[in-house]
Amino acid sequence: MTDALSILNGVSPAWFLILAGLLAWASPRSELRKALMLLGPIGALAAWFATGETGVYGVLDLGPVVLETFRLDNLSRVWALVFILISFINAVYALHERNRMTDGAALIYAGSAVGAVFAGDMLTLFFFWELTALASAPLIFSVGTPEAQRAGLRYLAIQVLSGVMLLGGAAMLASQTGSWAFDAIGTGSAAGIVLLLAFGLKAGFPLLHMWIPDAYPKATGVGSVVLSAFTTKLAIYALARGFAGEEALIVIGLVMAIFPVFYVVTSNDLRQTLAYALINQLGFMVVAVGVGGYLAINGAAANAFVGVIYMALMFMVLGAVLLRTGTVKATELGGLYKSMPITTLFAIIGALSVMGAPLFSGFVAKTLILSATHYEHHDWAYTLLVYASAGVMEISALKVVWFAFFGKDRGLRVKEAPQTMHLGMALAAFLCVFLGVNYPALYGILPYDMDYKPYKLASVYGQSQLLLGTMLVFGLALYFKLFPLKEDRTILDADWLYRRFGDASARWGAAMGQLLFDAIGKVLGAFISFVRLRLFNLFSPAGALSKEFPSGMMALWTAIMLAGVVLVAYFSPV
Repeated sequence: MTDALSILNGVSPAWFLILAGLLAWASPRSELRKALMLLGPIGALAAWFATGETGVYGVLDLGPVVLETFRLDNLSRVWALVFILISFINAVYALHERNRMTDGAALIYAGSAVGAVFAGDMLTLFFFWELTALASAPLIFSVGTPEAQRAGLRYLAIQVLSGVMLLGGAAMLASQTGSWAFDAIGTGSAAGIVLLLAFGLKAGFPLLHMWIPDAYPKATGVGSVVLSAFTTKLAIYALARGFAGEEALIVIGLVMAIFPVFYVVTSNDLRQTLAYALINQLGFMVVAVGVGGYLAINGAAANAFVGVIYMALMFMVLGAVLLRTGTVKATELGGLYKSMPITTLFAIIGALSVMGAPLFSGFVAKTLILSATHYEHHDWAYTLLVYASAGVMEISALKVVWFAFFGKDRGLRVKEAPQTMHLGMALAAFLCVFLGVNYPALYGILPYDMDYKPYKLASVYGQSQLLLGTMLVFGLALYFKLFPLKEDRTILDADWLYRRFGDASARWGAAMGQLLFDAIGKVLGAFISFVRLRLFNLFSPAGALSKEFPSGMMALWTAIMLAGVVLVAYFSPV
């Protein structure tokens, strides 16, 4: 076994996933595609284990540029592992589907994310960064509805723009430093600012986040699971690699953690509710990157690891609900625990993980960030994060479970989710519990060694109080009917800038332009009519040139013209 793995030493796990995805796209047989979806992650995981020592592999010397296509260190190792694990879990979950487009796209998307975290230079990062965009868009387009097509185009435009900014910032940085290496960047230069914005587009920075709640609810049931896992977490990795300790990220992360609370409460689409909860979760990680230090970076890595799994589990649950009921609208669901009890159990496990309940993975990861924030004396940030956790993550998890599976019984009596979906959810649920109980397994793969015990009396007691308080507030909101769920609605936040203001501005500009063109056309028409009339009056049979002149006057003018011609000819050079 060891000899077999040694063959894979130095081979990037990304290529197993990408190759399997290309073959799946080319295969018309669903059985072969499903086998490839399972074998690709297994091969990638074997390559991950085989390359034990940190270092740079896959170096391509192109003269002025040296590409490091596979750099393995303690930071990249964590993200790569969870990306590989979730690609396998998704492959199991998606065994019931027969969609060649999404089968291949999911694998290539996962492989490009793994390749990006292993990139040691900016050009390799750019290649895989853009490949994540191109490979993930079909997960939205394949739905086929006009709404999904428009959302997919908006999503693709944002992702490609992020890549263009990355390349531009990398070129600026290389011109300043003479190196394309992807290491610590900082915000001390214009190149650093451009790269921060490029990463921020994918990470969901405030005012740059609109694509997340716009695109995720429009994807296929399986597609939303995959989308929740890779793009945003890849951006967190890039921030941790390039901008650790930048205190501006603390403020940015706090805004990300706080503002989704309104949308979590008001959104009728439960997948959109989870998308806003995801932004809140990303805010915690951005704060941790901004705090910097070993404990905070470990906290960001731990939250990325467990967050990929428990958010995927929640999207899996809603994917199963969508498959069986055809909707994930809160106003159209309720009482599903009667006909989907196993799915309900997985929903509860996922919700407890999202909420950070003790003995679940969310708790042992979130306490790292809170502790790091407190130890570095960012007490105001610590306080805001605690309230943001209660206001967004916990309410969103309670809302999804309550309105889908309990709440008002809508009389929906459907089949349970397919067994393959249950198996995928079971794998994710197991990890949610296992990593929460056996937390040394999680802490052992984090970038930096540490001696941290999450289950302190104060931490458990404080988090339990927070959970009970949130449940009380949620119950009171239900009792007083404060959730505005009487009708479906399109909720706009920062995308109002282009979906309302931008659209209205474009329409106004088009209307004003048309008026201007009409006015110019009228002026030109009047001028042309005037000139045409004057020419007619001059050259027509009844015009001025046709009138009779005295013969003597005509002779005089003829003589003058001839004299002019003679003079010109005389003085012209030979």
